[in-house]
Amino acid sequence: MKQAKLSLMGSAILLALASSANAASLKDTDVEFGGYIKADIMFSDYGNGAPDSGDLSRQFYVPGTIYGKEGNGNQVVDFQARETRFNFKATTDVDGHKLSGFIELDFMTHTDGNERTSNSYSPRIRHAFVSYDNWTVGQTWTTFQNAAALPENLDFVGAADGTPFARQTLLRYTKGNFQFAIENPETTVTPNQGGARITSGSGVIPDVIARYNLKTDGGAAFSFAGIARQLNLETKIGATQIDSSALGYGASVAGIIPVGKDDLRFTATYGEGLGRYMALNYINAGVLDANGDIESIRTFGGFVSYRHWWNEQWRSSVTLSGMQADNDVALTGSGVNKDAYSGYINLLYSPSKPLTFGVEYMYAKNSKENGDDGDLSRIMFSAKYVL
Repeated sequence: MKQAKLSLMGSAILLALASSANAASLKDTDVEFGGYIKADIMFSDYGNGAPDSGDLSRQFYVPGTIYGKEGNGNQVVDFQARETRFNFKATTDVDGHKLSGFIELDFMTHTDGNERTSNSYSPRIRHAFVSYDNWTVGQTWTTFQNAAALPENLDFVGAADGTPFARQTLLRYTKGNFQFAIENPETTVTPNQGGARITSGSGVIPDVIARYNLKTDGGAAFSFAGIARQLNLETKIGATQIDSSALGYGASVAGIIPVGKDDLRFTATYGEGLGRYMALNYINAGVLDANGDIESIRTFGGFVSYRHWWNEQWRSSVTLSGMQADNDVALTGSGVNKDAYSGYINLLYSPSKPLTFGVEYMYAKNSKENGDDGDLSRIMFSAKYVL
């Protein structure tokens, strides 16, 4: 991302960071501003009727939101600039130690505002963290995810059903190629025989993640990540008091492999009790049995994306993505999500480095254990200017 220098005296973030050590002064601190402006036009066809205007599925592809709304028309068009984002970064030297802070906001996922008059939407925090030498604390990408391996798609996430995806508050230590982190715990559970998702914040043991990053002499980059987490639920359902916990675990490998000027990107993830870490929480981490105990749910997902450069200005990516859950229908009932698949093909044009125009076609299909399904076809046009 191209960065632009800002005035040092005009930033509250800069002042906060610089005042953290008496050895630092404003002249020793660099402040950068970045982000991009992105406008999208999306023509969508929902097999079961489109969700209402402003619904999350009308902003980008989210597995589980495309089953549709009976009675609504199938075909809709949406114009948006929600993905536009901006960020600030401040870096300073404190007695030989590197101190930096980063904050980034965009306007996605909110359902406030409307398309009738002002199209005003609330900003949200994407990243907000501080780094001190090898330590990082604050909100950023989970260590379990390799965001660099995501495909170059116009859709906001791209391959959402086949990748780990989460930003959350964490404490991470980096040593060479290794990363170790404790991260925010949150458990999602399906009631016995199905029903509305139960979200539990009662866990007291952080999710523990380790990752190893590897780069080869040929330019390829890989990551290998493992996670262990406690699934915990303490609540009352009807007259029954639930107090149960279970172990969740998983592994993920991701990579970018150069193929001449082109590249191949991929991620493959397997685990039990991964829940919200996979496919934007398309599947819950566990299900309650008849005794109120949590049984973890096994999932597998992945994607592969090939990007081809036609010349210095034109390029295309072809992406296939998907995930499956191994539900015990005797516990979950048949109304739960079973699998999700999506495919993408695009054509992008950059007349200059910071400016990109593109068109993308995507198709997605989601299915439940009872045979119900939903599908989405979308043609998307985008313009993006990197600041």
